[in-house]
Amino acid sequence: MSFFEPDPKSGYKTVYDRPPIEQDLNVFERIREGCKQFKEEFGVFMGEVREHFRNDPIIVYRPNEVDVVWRFNGDPKSLDQWVVTCDSDHEEGFSTAKLEMSSTGTGIFSGVLSTRLPKDGRIKYAGYCNITTIPKYKSFKREINHDWTPYTHLILRVRGDGRSYAINLSTKGMYDLTWNDMYQYVLFTRGGPYWQYTRIPFSKFVFASKGRVQDRQNPIELNEIRNFGITLADDVSGHFKLEIDYIGLECDMYNVEESAYEGYDQTGIRF
Repeated sequence: MSFFEPDPKSGYKTVYDRPPIEQDLNVFERIREGCKQFKEEFGVFMGEVREHFRNDPIIVYRPNEVDVVWRFNGDPKSLDQWVVTCDSDHEEGFSTAKLEMSSTGTGIFSGVLSTRLPKDGRIKYAGYCNITTIPKYKSFKREINHDWTPYTHLILRVRGDGRSYAINLSTKGMYDLTWNDMYQYVLFTRGGPYWQYTRIPFSKFVFASKGRVQDRQNPIELNEIRNFGITLADDVSGHFKLEIDYIGLECDMYNVEESAYEGYDQTGIRF
């Protein structure tokens, strides 16, 4: 039994679609490259300072007004904001997945889900494909969280294939006990040519860790959102396709619910 996990990825190696270029630099070339990066990051830092002083905060969040967070909008660079993974990346299955741009400028998450098990006697369950946003950074490579405190709903405009997908909101904390904390909600898609507009209250998300729903349900800390992801793991082998237009946020002043699930005060109760 281990009381500490030294690796946030639990031993899984990072798999790249496009591996980073490895440079064999001497000491002076490293210094020159470091100065170049410092100049770039300092420019980003000064931009953040200027933005802070001329900040125009939103005073009133109007209902039915969606603030878009991620949108493909025909820009190939928008694909770089996402990471695609599946069980075959770690030799734990045979599923394949990809994220690409459609002819109309939307994002298409597609592939083949396979529940076939590798014959190694180690894997008991297989069949998942996932896309996740990359972490958000400030200047000098400082990782920060998304702050969605003023909002009450997650908005998605998607066109599905009739399969069920899981929406994931990662709230990874500082300590190893919270590295796998995640809030999930099932996205039921409709087949056919029509777009669907999905409006999910944050209070409906279920708290889970390492894929297991926790007995004690807590409201989402909306100022600690690290990543957004979509997972397919419905145990049905075959092709899948989910087209995504945008993912956004909405504030509903009449929605005051923090958690839709019952919580019990067990103080003083003896079982």
